[in-house]
Amino acid sequence: MIQYLALLRGINVGGKNIIRMPDLLDCFKSIGFEDIQTYIQSGNVIFKAPDYNKTKLTIQIENALTDRFRYDSKIVLLSQFQLETVVREAPADFGTYPEKYKYDVIFLRDGLVPDEILKSIKTKEGIDSANAGNLTLYFTRLISNLTQSKLKYIMTLPEYQNMTIRNWKTTNELIGMMNTNYSKNP
Repeated sequence: MIQYLALLRGINVGGKNIIRMPDLLDCFKSIGFEDIQTYIQSGNVIFKAPDYNKTKLTIQIENALTDRFRYDSKIVLLSQFQLETVVREAPADFGTYPEKYKYDVIFLRDGLVPDEILKSIKTKEGIDSANAGNLTLYFTRLISNLTQSKLKYIMTLPEYQNMTIRNWKTTNELIGMMNTNYSKNP
């Protein structure tokens, strides 16, 4: 069994696509996954599944979510190893000064190329910075000037429907949960 993280996009935001976490757990159980956990209401699901094609697994989950909750489901699926890589390969000092900066990880669906997406991302000098990772983009925003940040314009990109954003604290909580689960149930 491989441990995965499904990052659901567009649920429980602004009163749209409301999904209760017990219902989400039931949906993942109905697919046949094991050791399922959710983290906060924004659609983070950790689970174990047989080691098989990630593309097929993504389609299976999206179809189950769409059928059960009646919305156009899209997820970003990462193995535990991939999430560990995202955390390990973050830019130098990323997440180091949370009192001064907000740190966000923009997770990309398979098929999007971080370096190509980065070319479309606008930043405001002295306020924002963006870096491409292997599977993600890393975005830093100066807290004292959040209203001037260009991150909000990411929603205007055609590719936005194929990405989802988590803050750095959530990203670290998720890998911590996965590592704890793995040590309990290898």
